[in-house]
Amino acid sequence: MSFDSDPGRDDGSLPPVDVVIPDDARELARDVLAYRREVRARRRRHRMLRMLGPFGRIGFIRHGGIFPLIASCVALSLLAGTMLSVVTISPASAPTTAPAMRPTLPAGSVMLDDGDTVPTTALEGTLLALIPRACGCDATLKALATTAKATHVGVYFVYPTNADLAAASAETSKYGDGVARTAFDSDAALFHAFIPYHLTALLVDSQGTVRRVVNLFPAGLDLTPDMKDLRATH
Repeated sequence: MSFDSDPGRDDGSLPPVDVVIPDDARELARDVLAYRREVRARRRRHRMLRMLGPFGRIGFIRHGGIFPLIASCVALSLLAGTMLSVVTISPASAPTTAPAMRPTLPAGSVMLDDGDTVPTTALEGTLLALIPRACGCDATLKALATTAKATHVGVYFVYPTNADLAAASAETSKYGDGVARTAFDSDAALFHAFIPYHLTALLVDSQGTVRRVVNLFPAGLDLTPDMKDLRATH
C-alpha cells in the first residue's frame, strides 16, 4: 500500500507537517532575526561554560557558589583600585588644610589704674586676665600673677567698663602679687571679641597676636612655657 500520493506525506513515510511557504520571502525576516539571536545566545552560554569549566568541576556552579565568587572578585577589584589611588597621590596633589588663624587684639582703648586711656595695642606682649562680674576666681588670679612674675611677663587684670573702680583696684592689689595692673575695657572691645563668661586669660605676643586663649583652669595647669614664649617674642 503506497502513501506517496496522500496529502501531507512524502516518500519517507514521515509524519504529516503543516508547512506554509509565504509568497513574499520578506515575511521570514522576523523569524530569521529570532533564529540568529538564539544562535548568538547559545554561543555565549557555551563560552561562559568553557570559562567556568574549572569551577564547575569543583562544584561552584552546581551549588550556586559562583555568585559569592563574583561578588568577592568585584570587592577585591574595588579595594585594589582604592589602594592604588591612595598610593599614587603625590604630596603636591594631596589636599592640604590651612592652619587656623590666631586672633589678634581688637581695636579699642582701655583705661589704666592711673587714669590714662591707651589703645589696646599698648597691651601687647602681656597676659590679659578678662574678669567678668562676680567672677569668684581669686585663687586663679593669684596663680596667674605669680606665674607672670616668675617669667617676667606683664599682666593686666581687665574689668568691664561698668566695674566698680575702687573694688577692682583692691582686687588687683590683693591678688596681683605686686605685678598686675588694673585696666578697664573702655570700649568693650576685648569683652565683645572674647565674650568672657568666666575668667579668660589671653596670652598676647609682641605683635598683638593672641597666642592662646585659656578659659578653663583645671588643677595643675601650668602656663609657664606659654609665658616664656611670650617673653621670647620681645
